[in-house]
Amino acid sequence: MRGSDHMKKTTQLPDLDAGGAPHQTTEDGYDTLTTKNGTPVSDSQNHLKAGPRGPMLMDDFAFREKMFHFDHERIPERVVHARGYGMKGYFELTDSLSDLTDAKILSEIGKKTEAFMRISTVAGNKGSPDLARDVRGFAVKMYTDEGNWDLVGNNIPVFFIQDAIKFPDLIHAAKPEPHSGFPQAQTAHDNFWDFISLSPEAMHMVMWIMSDRAIPRSLRFMEGFGVHTFRLIKDGKSTFVKFHWKPKYGMQSVMWNEAVKINGADPDYHRRDIFNSIDKGDFPEWELGVQIFDQDFADNFEFDVLDATKLIPEEVVPVRIIGRLVLDKNVDNFFAETEQVAFCTSNVPPGIGFSNDPLLQGRNFSYLDTQLKRLGGPNFQHIPVNRPRCPMHNFQQDGHMAMENPTTRANYEPNSWGPDEGGPRENPKAGYKFYEQPLEGPALKIRPESFADHYSQARQFYISQTKVEQMHMQDALCFELSKVGKVAIRELMVAHLHNIDDGLAKAVAQGLGMKLPKPAKTAAETKMDIAPSDALSMLKNPPKSFASRTLGILVADESDAGRVKGLQAAMKKLGANVAVIAPTVGGVDLDDGTHLPADEQVGGGPSVLYDAVAVIVSKAGGKTLAAMPAAKDFVSDAHAHKKFVAHDDGAMLLFEAAGLGEMMTTGYFGVDALVNGFADALPALRCWDRG
Repeated sequence: MRGSDHMKKTTQLPDLDAGGAPHQTTEDGYDTLTTKNGTPVSDSQNHLKAGPRGPMLMDDFAFREKMFHFDHERIPERVVHARGYGMKGYFELTDSLSDLTDAKILSEIGKKTEAFMRISTVAGNKGSPDLARDVRGFAVKMYTDEGNWDLVGNNIPVFFIQDAIKFPDLIHAAKPEPHSGFPQAQTAHDNFWDFISLSPEAMHMVMWIMSDRAIPRSLRFMEGFGVHTFRLIKDGKSTFVKFHWKPKYGMQSVMWNEAVKINGADPDYHRRDIFNSIDKGDFPEWELGVQIFDQDFADNFEFDVLDATKLIPEEVVPVRIIGRLVLDKNVDNFFAETEQVAFCTSNVPPGIGFSNDPLLQGRNFSYLDTQLKRLGGPNFQHIPVNRPRCPMHNFQQDGHMAMENPTTRANYEPNSWGPDEGGPRENPKAGYKFYEQPLEGPALKIRPESFADHYSQARQFYISQTKVEQMHMQDALCFELSKVGKVAIRELMVAHLHNIDDGLAKAVAQGLGMKLPKPAKTAAETKMDIAPSDALSMLKNPPKSFASRTLGILVADESDAGRVKGLQAAMKKLGANVAVIAPTVGGVDLDDGTHLPADEQVGGGPSVLYDAVAVIVSKAGGKTLAAMPAAKDFVSDAHAHKKFVAHDDGAMLLFEAAGLGEMMTTGYFGVDALVNGFADALPALRCWDRG
């Protein structure tokens, strides 16, 4: 963690000691434990009793307060996005949009703005594992000089539904089934797929969540998207914009079998990864990009830009990089910051506005209700993590947990009092100006015809993937639908897939052991000739290096010190990390007599936790490891998950014991090529050519 000094720290409130009572400490220098009222506590190990064995006395106010707070220390978890992790940092603008927006944060090159990010799963509760197949929430709060800007998106650029009125139905269907209370944190059940099969608009999103995007290797290695079409506003004129977050170290996922095993080995895998990365100074970073287009493009684009189930391919409108987000500090208190942070899509500074996307419009309406329920009242902006860093002046007062109230004479406006007593006033020049769009038409509950094509972009996503990625999607659909008990639901889902790609439908039908049904009825014909978009494939856009990844080195006593140190040096040169795995956590003695501490013992450090592995052992060490089931799993999993493997001769005993002797071909590097050839191969991350 952060050492003994960090452990001494207690709840920090504003320092009121100045001019008051002296700061009390214990004889050994620790802060004196007090009640919330500030009364020093003499004994927090025993409650007050009548005699050594007598009943409790009600005089013990310290016990009463301690238990009272403990009994109420939980707040309702988020209905969605409950499993999340928060980080702090800054946003820096690198390319100005001052010609398109009045927003200062997008106009002043070089200006750094404090930021807070929370990344989360959607369906699972707070105790669910990190590696569930799920969408990842990607929310960034930027504390601008003109108020907070909450860019609240996902790691997927589209969504399941087109209108916010369907959101409760979607989430109810995705959550554990109400009669049984399971499954937790996954959608492999009848209710979810029943809803999806009856909601063709979700088919594009289904392709994304069945892809490897839904099981990221790290929170640091995934894209983020604002999802909706927003507006940039300048002098009353509007330009449309879509926001993209591009990870500095590129994208990366895990294989499904890895995800299952990681959830067992370390259900906090994503949290631990990003915490440790920040803690050691390897700061996660994203570039902020924008797709900018005008009304003429929107009118002529083949899909409706107000439809949140659609995207604009980057080949059609390139992403322009305008800034970067750097996360350089972990939260000081998980509950106070990560749990109490409140995001609202309606939080925008002057110069950024909204389109008529019906899902965005509904989100703007809904989020305040969420904060009221979770955080206890209308003053959630008083919580430090939510408080704007710019001045706040208004006439709002009182309510639960009010930390600040107007101190002027007037608590209303208009009033006739002067500046010292009359409070704030409207500012027509600096105040937020809504885009003055013309509005007309009857009030209708209807979807526009331009929202009717539910399959074309789903097809585009599928045909844009590599063969490996397509196979993973097929396997994911087979897994999910195999958990659906009602045959009619499975049949209807495969009928929808027929409208996306015949090969996909046939593969899934075969995987489910069913006859291929006829295509489902469509409201609009699929554009079968739609062009693929290489930007939609992760494997077509690999990371540029092995930087920030981790090599797991499995060692035993008498391992070759030169080879181990050579690998460590090579990884340092690549900007990568090294984890040492040994038979025991106490480490090993290398062949030069030096002791090498271990990060994990082999039973607690399976190869699924690492991006590539090396096995450096003597023949005696290989014999020792060959007798350990966990060590055999270490190498057999690395092989099955197509990871690059470095080894020396002593490791052969372990590989043979794991049944890999004759399969050690592609992606294996013997001692002669240990450093150079192995290091050169690592940026590819996986050896997909391995059978």
